[in-house]
Amino acid sequence: MRLLKLLMVVTLFTIMACETEEKNTAASVDEQAEKFKYWAWMTARADMSDSAYSSNFQKLKAHGLDAILINTGTDPELLRRITPLATDAGLEVHAWMFTTNRPGDTVALQHPEWYMVSRSGKSCFNADERPYVGYYQWLSPSHPEARAHILSLVEGLVKVEGVTSVHLDYIRYPDVFLPIGLLPKYNLVQEEELPDFDFDYSDAAVNKFKALHHKDPRLMDNPAIDMEWKNFRLNEIRTLVNEAYDLVHGYDKQLSAAVFPYPEMADHMVRQRWDKWKIDDVLPMIYHNFYNEELDWIGYATAQGIQDLEAKDVRLHTGLFVPELSAAQLDTAIAEAKANGAGGVAFFSANSLTDEKLKVVKASKEN
Repeated sequence: MRLLKLLMVVTLFTIMACETEEKNTAASVDEQAEKFKYWAWMTARADMSDSAYSSNFQKLKAHGLDAILINTGTDPELLRRITPLATDAGLEVHAWMFTTNRPGDTVALQHPEWYMVSRSGKSCFNADERPYVGYYQWLSPSHPEARAHILSLVEGLVKVEGVTSVHLDYIRYPDVFLPIGLLPKYNLVQEEELPDFDFDYSDAAVNKFKALHHKDPRLMDNPAIDMEWKNFRLNEIRTLVNEAYDLVHGYDKQLSAAVFPYPEMADHMVRQRWDKWKIDDVLPMIYHNFYNEELDWIGYATAQGIQDLEAKDVRLHTGLFVPELSAAQLDTAIAEAKANGAGGVAFFSANSLTDEKLKVVKASKEN
């Protein structure tokens, strides 16, 4: 009789343990589903009414969006006006800013010495010497006043009540190598680092480098193979990001960034090694069509970034280029990001999310 009672007790505890485990597993699955985050980039317009913004934000939230990255041209007043409209709709607000590339920056344009210079001696200050496009107006992170100006813009945005993070875009050097899918647009062949697209040979950067390493990159026969010169520029971006991180965390806010698809590629193409940064969230722009890749490359690049961040407490959210995706492809792209460990997806841009594509987003979130 005692043995029978003991067996009954053991059986009861086993059943209870199984039920608890099932509940915990289900809770864990639900928690993971809740954590997968949907973002969209958008550029603000001062002439757009509050009611129009509210309607748009409510529509995005109703279709599964969690966060909006708002570019106000680093105007804190416009951000201050729009932020409560988005948060009232249930969206997180992230203050999206152009960082080292500062097109039309009226303060910076008063200081020609703040700008990056190419190996061929062309300055991003001069309208007829900028690489690729006229809005490539790159400030040197090596110039202390240019750096201080950038950080002052970060501080202006982070002070806005309701902002979750400052979101750094163009936090890099100009493209040493363009994505292969864009080369025909500029009638370019880039099989090596070309002087017109290799930056920063400004006085500020060269003098700072010389003080550290006692050599002049302007006098090198092939600066592309000098590791100290390459690493110097990687570190100039890294330290700028780290300073921005400390600044925003001083206001109990976070730092996020739009980056190139995965660290090794970013290093090669734009002097950007984002797995070494102090950062809270990275949104790699895994725009497969820019690289003439198939949809499954989205999963590959996501997985590579996740692997490179393995030892760091940094969240990765896969950036998707919506205009080149059909509704069915968008569904596949989201699935690729999810399957390969992303913490969410970010859509470029909110304006490209048609009603058909918003339905895909909503269905993806509910599944």
